[in-house]
Amino acid sequence: MKTQLQNNQSNIIFMKIRELIGKITLQENISPIERNKVSGTFVIHIPNPLASYYSRFTEVNRPNSIVLVTKNPVSFEIILRATKTINDKYELNLDGAKCEVVIGRNKYSGIRIMGIDRYTNIDKVQTAYRDAGFEFHKNIKLSKGTDAIIRVNKFFNIVDVEEGIYQSPHNKDRYYFEVPRYMNWEEFRDITFDIKNNISVTNYDIAKGILYNKDGITDVLRVLKPNMTVDMVREIREKYLDRLS
Repeated sequence: MKTQLQNNQSNIIFMKIRELIGKITLQENISPIERNKVSGTFVIHIPNPLASYYSRFTEVNRPNSIVLVTKNPVSFEIILRATKTINDKYELNLDGAKCEVVIGRNKYSGIRIMGIDRYTNIDKVQTAYRDAGFEFHKNIKLSKGTDAIIRVNKFFNIVDVEEGIYQSPHNKDRYYFEVPRYMNWEEFRDITFDIKNNISVTNYDIAKGILYNKDGITDVLRVLKPNMTVDMVREIREKYLDRLS
């Protein structure tokens, strides 16, 4: 007999996948890449917020998300074109996006890359982007686990679960839900801290985002938790709706 989780996974296959452009903003403890990079450049690793959970199911230690910090800001279009060229040339499956990293009072621009299969291949990927014309920022001394705000312009693949709630077709533990208005980072942080201390759902990661569609901008929150259920998402969403109404 299929479990409810298996049924949910099967149902996702038959749901229409929508691809939208948007932006996600999150707070993470980032670390510098000190080896396997182009010498003298600034490269950052953004960890998976659920790394300790997912690492139990794989023996391969892959980088989650890498930021190649560039000398100057680069447009999303240029990054997308270069990534497609690199993927085609080297038979890779990289996901490249425009990224901004704020560390204290300093702001850095770069290319956020997912899909690098080994830490030892970071320099090869970076060299491919350099050969495509990108100039990289000089190395910055950065402590492991430095707190940073990361903003990523990216494509979102989603399926509609119910009105105002979406799920990633590629990660059953990742959901998005709509909120009625914009929150700046300070308001989002304060509300989130309060909600996390007054809710039965625990150990989830949440980030702030927007989706661009034909009707304009939709404000969303991304929530991530092992074995996340729609009921959990509803409970979290209701807490935010109560605070934002």
